[in-house]
Amino acid sequence: MEPRRSSVLDEESTDALQGALAAEHAALWCYGLAVAFLGPQNRAQAREDAEAHRTLRAAVETTLSQIGARAVSAQPAYAVPQPVVDAASAAALAVVAETDALAAWRSVIERTTDRPLRQAALDAMTQGTLRCARWRVVVGSPPAIPLFPGL
Repeated sequence: MEPRRSSVLDEESTDALQGALAAEHAALWCYGLAVAFLGPQNRAQAREDAEAHRTLRAAVETTLSQIGARAVSAQPAYAVPQPVVDAASAAALAVVAETDALAAWRSVIERTTDRPLRQAALDAMTQGTLRCARWRVVVGSPPAIPLFPGL
C-alpha cells in the first residue's frame, strides 16, 4: 500500500481502513503465536508473512496519519478459534489470520470509491490470497484458493 498523498477520504472509507488496520494488528499477533509452534521451514514462511503484514500495517498507519485520523491500536491479545498447541493448529491459525485480513481488505474495496485506496486494497487482497493459499495447503484445506477470497 502506498501512503496517500491527498488528505481527503470520506468517513466510510476511513472506517473501512481502520477495520483493515485492526485486522493487520490481529494477523501480526497470530503470527507471533504461530511461530512458536511451527517447524523450521514453516516458521521461516510465517516470519516472512508477518513482515508483509508489518509493512502493510505501517503503510495504513501512515495513510491514516496523513488524512488526520487516529489509527486504531492493537489489542494486548486476541481470541483464537481453537487452542494453538502444535504445528498443525499454528498453521490453521495462519489461515484464520489471512482469511480475516482478506475480509477486512474486501470491505475496504466495497466501502470506498477512492481509486488509489481501492487499488491498494486489491493489492493487499492479492498478496493475502497467496499467503492464505500457502497455509491452506499446509493444513490440507482444499481448495487452496477459495472462489471468492475475503467472503
